[in-house]
Amino acid sequence: MDAMAPLVDVRDLSVRFAAGPTSIDAVSHVSFSVAKGEIVALVGESGSGKTVSALSIMRLLNYPSASHPSGSIVFGGKDLLRASGNTIREIRGEKISIIFQEPMTSLNPLHSILKQVGEVMKLHHRLDEAKVRARVIELLRKVGLDNPERRLNAYPHQLSGGQRQRVMIAMALANEPDLLIADEPTTALDVTIQAQILELLKGLQRELGMAMLLITHDLGVVRRMADRVYVMSKGSIVEEGRTADVFERPEHPYTRHLMSAEPKGKPPQPSPGAPIVLETKDLRVWFPIKRGLLRRTVDYVKAVDGLSLKLRAGETVGVVGESGSGKTTLGLALLRLVSSQGQIAYVGQRIDKLDSRQMRPLRRDMQVVFQDPYGSLSPRLSVGQIIGEGLIIQNPGMSYHERRMRVMAALKEVGLDPHALDRYAHEFSGGQRQRVAIARAMVLEPKFVLLDEPTSALDMSVQAQIVDLLRDLQRRHGLAYLFISHDLKVVRALSNYVVVLKAGKVVEEGPSEEIFRHAKAAYTKALLAASFDLTVVHRAAQAM
Repeated sequence: MDAMAPLVDVRDLSVRFAAGPTSIDAVSHVSFSVAKGEIVALVGESGSGKTVSALSIMRLLNYPSASHPSGSIVFGGKDLLRASGNTIREIRGEKISIIFQEPMTSLNPLHSILKQVGEVMKLHHRLDEAKVRARVIELLRKVGLDNPERRLNAYPHQLSGGQRQRVMIAMALANEPDLLIADEPTTALDVTIQAQILELLKGLQRELGMAMLLITHDLGVVRRMADRVYVMSKGSIVEEGRTADVFERPEHPYTRHLMSAEPKGKPPQPSPGAPIVLETKDLRVWFPIKRGLLRRTVDYVKAVDGLSLKLRAGETVGVVGESGSGKTTLGLALLRLVSSQGQIAYVGQRIDKLDSRQMRPLRRDMQVVFQDPYGSLSPRLSVGQIIGEGLIIQNPGMSYHERRMRVMAALKEVGLDPHALDRYAHEFSGGQRQRVAIARAMVLEPKFVLLDEPTSALDMSVQAQIVDLLRDLQRRHGLAYLFISHDLKVVRALSNYVVVLKAGKVVEEGPSEEIFRHAKAAYTKALLAASFDLTVVHRAAQAM
């Protein structure tokens, strides 16, 4: 095959979804190609058709409700849209692999990491258990998972979001495919690991002559990784070309809009003397490590180790750190969703000793937006039912009409069509699902909101809109936010105070601008370098 001949050639592709008596055209007459050894990026906002186009290559759409009114996808001389089921199964995982955006919903919660990563090798290659185990350990080590031997028998829920994504990458690379489809491969990763994973993927791509189709909303990743780029909007390709040319001379207004979009502005300042909404002293969350026949505790994973903080009305405290540093565990402990030791006070009331029944009246005032919107939204409930569920529990006397109007107002507030309340989560893009999750939290008008990576699944322009929305809500209602993120640009736009965590301990904390301008800890400096200048991440990491 010629070096520049298409490995996969997509021509005039259209994708249509049946929605009851009507239909939706998600992709319209799209054409693109990827050559052997080439990295091509599909870029666009949520709902632009990027993922749908890529999933069509592996025939992973929800058939028969999805159909292709036009088009062909030629790979290895075969039109995949018309290939038999056996042919597609032979290609999946062997010739073409995919890294999904949402690892928690892509990994089987009932199977260990060893079984899931090893399964794809067993399906295509007859390897004995010892060889599979050795290969899995090698892959996990390559993707930066610490102590891979100890992770083999772990289950997805025992890993952080970033660690789960690294397992997904290991699965995709297991059989050294000819084409790797990477659907937002670094969305769940902190910035230092992001750089390492991207370098790993690029190194493997060069070593194996592997082609890569990169789907992302992160233009920094595109600029660093891709040879060519296709810009998608509303199901169509509006611009294409060599990456350097598109970035230096963008022609389409939509491309220019994407390149100028990022969270801007400063967070609102809390009123002087604002009351303390949430306070914790010497908070500890230790998970026991049990071994042996009698399952005796031999050690502890110190997810949060002696942390103290105060959060005032109208204030945002940003918590940053790498995956596994204890950020999410801290937030869950403050909400009393995991067991902890140490004092936790909500509006002056000690809550660390309250049981679930005693906590129930406080749940209305303490809400959470999770990192993974698809995993946190029930696939069996409509959007209206998801957002309105809390109203049924907390306001049982509210009429159906009042509840429906409140739900529609919440949808409108987060930038979604209010009349979409009868649709289901799977009918929305990743970014739209996250906005549904935010609406679910805001509809109860809480005083404290835990925001766990609320913008990680969103494209840049929607990130900016969500940040503006959260700031407006905070000004209007005096909300207190605990904002957990690995995206320091968003943290800077939203947070008044920043806490830097590493291995469960605070390595640095202070007012946001002080941390961003005059960071003292080497670890903080490495995070800042990785976030604001990805090319210097390794120099910064070496300084730690």
